[in-house]
Amino acid sequence: MQPAPIPTDRNTDIVSSVVATMRQLGVLGLPRNYEIFYEALTGSNRELSLAVVSLSNRPTQDDLDRIGRTFFPQHHGPAIVEHARDAIARELEDVAALLRSERTHVEKYGRILDETSSGLSNRSLLSQELLHKITTAMSAATHSTLDHNRQVATTLSEKTAELESVKSKLEEYKRLADTDPLTQLWNRRAFDKEITRIYNSNRGILFNALILADIDHFKDINDRYGHPVGDKILQIIAEIFQSSVRPDMFVARTGGEEFALIIEGASGDATYEIAERIRALIEQTPFTSSQTGMNYGTVTISMGICMASEAENAEDLYSKADRALYRSKVGGRNRVTRHSAMASRPGKGWLLYKKD
Repeated sequence: MQPAPIPTDRNTDIVSSVVATMRQLGVLGLPRNYEIFYEALTGSNRELSLAVVSLSNRPTQDDLDRIGRTFFPQHHGPAIVEHARDAIARELEDVAALLRSERTHVEKYGRILDETSSGLSNRSLLSQELLHKITTAMSAATHSTLDHNRQVATTLSEKTAELESVKSKLEEYKRLADTDPLTQLWNRRAFDKEITRIYNSNRGILFNALILADIDHFKDINDRYGHPVGDKILQIIAEIFQSSVRPDMFVARTGGEEFALIIEGASGDATYEIAERIRALIEQTPFTSSQTGMNYGTVTISMGICMASEAENAEDLYSKADRALYRSKVGGRNRVTRHSAMASRPGKGWLLYKKD
């Protein structure tokens, strides 16, 4: 399959190209299909693009749903979990049948031992021929039991490996469901869970801080250069965030052009220095097209900080960091503001995923 090429005119709406390609291939106009072709045609996910290109000229909905489950598991969660549940049920039933068979075999071997013991206890009936029969029967029963045990051990090992595979797939699904597909950072769902955990212990309250960041004038960037350019800028900024903090620190993309960092083990001054360093790196980064050499100009971000100890709970922490971010915005953008250095202002709600 060869998708229709995206027009290079930056004023052309990417939506038109996606819709035209889907119509050309006879793809149903479902939201999940649109998401696949949008990501594929913008080139923001190379593996997804290759998967779409490998489809036939008339891809089936099953083909597209397989791609969707791989690259957008957050939209296919119930089906993935149901499939895993069925696989686990089948494997457990096989193990139960195997254990029932083992029980039957052990009971049979026990009866042979009882009969042999009874024969040996009656010395008046013992003869060389009877002893030969008893030893032959015992040898055969023992060999059969050993062979059966080896088969059971092998089968149980195979079933264990299959269950581990299902477990691994579920863990991978969980990771992907909490990952932003464009930037590969944690997503808003994962962020809501992580910020809540801060207030589960006194240590979390004492040693954590929240930084919220928002790209300045990002809508203007998308309107002027198109969404593919905007997506590339998001990816570059995400890399800067990720590389500017320790690997164990939590970095998420929480909205279109919004990011969040949960900083652990740093003082208020140290947290401010981290935010300021990231802000300066983004301001100094050249945003140009590797293909055309076009310079998209300077990109900046505004940031707001709140220490966990300055808030009563996760919602209050987000609200106060958001107020600090707002102050950076109205104060001229491209700056970092601490909540502790400003007066209270109304913020916005934080928890989008109260229920999993």
